[in-house]
Amino acid sequence: MPLAVYILLGAALTALGCWSIGAVMLQRLGVVLYREERAWIAFVSGGAVLSMIVFALAAAQAVYKGTILAVILGGAVWCWRSGAWRSRGDRFEPLPKAWRAGAWLVAAPFLLLTFTHAMAPEMSPDGSAYHLGLVARYYREHGFHRYTSSIYGMLSQGAEMLFLSAYAFGRHSAAALVHWCFLVTLPALMLGFGRRVGAPLAGLGGALFCFLSPVVGIDGASAYNDVAVACVIFAVFYLVEIWSATRQRGLLVLIGLLAGFAFAMKYTAFLAAPYALARIVWTLRREGLPWRKPAALVCSLALAMAAPWLMKNSMWTGNPVSPFFNRVFPNPYVTIAFEREYGEHMRNYHGLKSHWDIPLEVTVRGHVLCGLLGPLFLLTPLSLLALRGALGRRLLLAAAVFASVYAANIGTRFLIPALPFAALALAVVLARLRVVLALAIAAHAVLSWPGVIPAYAAEYAWRLDRIWWKPALRLESEEGFLTRLWPTYTVARLIEAHMKPGERVLTFNQVPEAYTSREVLVVYQSAEAARLGTVLWTPLIPDYKPVRVLDFQFPPRTVRAVRLVQTAAHLLDQWSLAEVRLYDGRRELPREASWRLRAHPFPWTVPFAFDGDEITRWQSNQPLFPGMWVEIQTGGARRLDRVWAQTSIEEQNSRVKLEALDESGRWSTLAAEPVVREAPPPLGLRRAAAEELKRNRVRWFLTAEGDYATPDLQARARDWGATLAGQAAGVYLYRFD
Repeated sequence: MPLAVYILLGAALTALGCWSIGAVMLQRLGVVLYREERAWIAFVSGGAVLSMIVFALAAAQAVYKGTILAVILGGAVWCWRSGAWRSRGDRFEPLPKAWRAGAWLVAAPFLLLTFTHAMAPEMSPDGSAYHLGLVARYYREHGFHRYTSSIYGMLSQGAEMLFLSAYAFGRHSAAALVHWCFLVTLPALMLGFGRRVGAPLAGLGGALFCFLSPVVGIDGASAYNDVAVACVIFAVFYLVEIWSATRQRGLLVLIGLLAGFAFAMKYTAFLAAPYALARIVWTLRREGLPWRKPAALVCSLALAMAAPWLMKNSMWTGNPVSPFFNRVFPNPYVTIAFEREYGEHMRNYHGLKSHWDIPLEVTVRGHVLCGLLGPLFLLTPLSLLALRGALGRRLLLAAAVFASVYAANIGTRFLIPALPFAALALAVVLARLRVVLALAIAAHAVLSWPGVIPAYAAEYAWRLDRIWWKPALRLESEEGFLTRLWPTYTVARLIEAHMKPGERVLTFNQVPEAYTSREVLVVYQSAEAARLGTVLWTPLIPDYKPVRVLDFQFPPRTVRAVRLVQTAAHLLDQWSLAEVRLYDGRRELPREASWRLRAHPFPWTVPFAFDGDEITRWQSNQPLFPGMWVEIQTGGARRLDRVWAQTSIEEQNSRVKLEALDESGRWSTLAAEPVVREAPPPLGLRRAAAEELKRNRVRWFLTAEGDYATPDLQARARDWGATLAGQAAGVYLYRFD
């Protein structure tokens, strides 16, 4: 069977599963809807349930084509036999023919554009790296297995569970087509909302404003999750509006499920639940009606949808909301320093000169913040005129709520969850003059077409390129298409060709993991990879080398424990110790099994400061603060007169004192400060680094042209004990022998 058929089959089966399960839910709950909105709400609602079912299969290591097919066909048969598939309900008042025809004329080319892009081989940066990288991993392993080597594996992945359903049959492009289904559903819901509230032209205009937006198109046609999240959030808003007007109890069930599903898709969508609860409680209390039971129902269902992801993280990392809040939930997998640095990067993209540039970046430039909404959204301030009406106030309130988390990540696509509300509010204002709305839609369509965007946007703005019907239908092979247009693909194939199953590679750059079955450790994605990255940097960067010696000498004392205590504070610098040694006269005390090593903070790596290897180190993994300590309990009374510690030159702001626990159980200061001197750099650090990597099951290193490590590896591969295995697209794969 042609590959294109499998792709369509995978996406169609998943969409069928979502719709059929949702249709049965609507029937069982007795929810009354208009015909034109019923199918779309069924798709989104059923998607929440199907996602949880696939999660359960993954947790049971039961992810196979057969089990997924059984679930989908079971839902379809149930839908058929119960009669839930039949279209029910009244119809909306028809749209004016001219507007309906014009809308199809405008939307049809973009439907074809986005569909062919979604069906073409997946080559989006994040979609190919971790969204589908994780999906491919789960399918290979038939479900979840403990995985702490990437922060992205710790995020909630409700959309990825639907991708996994499609991937089982049609691989990468089938998963992207599932996201495309949400891309189509979102404007359909927006139009339905407009028709329901008596503003059909505003609904049509807002739907087109959103659907035609360049960043919405490229995101929704890729294996991302932002458009799906926006669709679910808007569905929550829509259902709350219907409930406010009709008080159907069954809608509360859907609201709770979808509010929890929003969080299950993306942490930042957690606002869907408090928004829905606030609206429901406020409405009922204003009318003097009981509110506790409805609120409890919504809250419990939302928690039921979110809880599996929190439990999975708790079991794997000890932090239910990993990779965030590590100060509250300390763990060895994600450090406080990483969380801080990651947050700073997300709030301040490289290349953005000022936050005052954001409006132009997200609307017409599109390079620094990765995508553009389109010039039309420069008119967004006009939407404030919608505050004059109740509808406009509700839309703008929702836009403000769901845009409130934007500051956490200022990439353009992180505005997508709030975009439907802003687009509808703007359309409400423009629809007061029909000709103005029509001109705005036409201008937005022209300015959002791929061939026009280069006339005003940055050259490398993230956007759709063209209608890719040949690669979509696989008239051009995936291999040929990806190799021709996306050289990064060849890096994944390089890894696959040279490394054996089960082997791991360390790299400083993101790799399209969806196209390799080997494990990739990216240094900024986990504490383990960051530690190994520091090991590799140590021979190369003079400031990293352990040449700063802290020599504490004092009159002989009999102690039960000694403690190195940090007394300084600094906003950026961390504290590290490469080696710590204890002396009695000239004799070094050998480390014994009875010794107990402790540290605060980050106690998990403290043994590296006592392993006799200068290439490894303990790090605080958060900025300096007074009271950090590293402690050695010697398992009994020991006579000491000297403690010697190695650290690096970069730690000029660190200040350390030495304390001891005497035989009476009292802590006292042995030395307020050490004698600080510089020692010669240890010999053989390159080979020592390679050996440490191998001890951690990392025999491979991937480095790119322009990376700091590349020239040294090319010039001194023999010192590293490394062999160049292959290269592709300016990237080099080395093996440590």
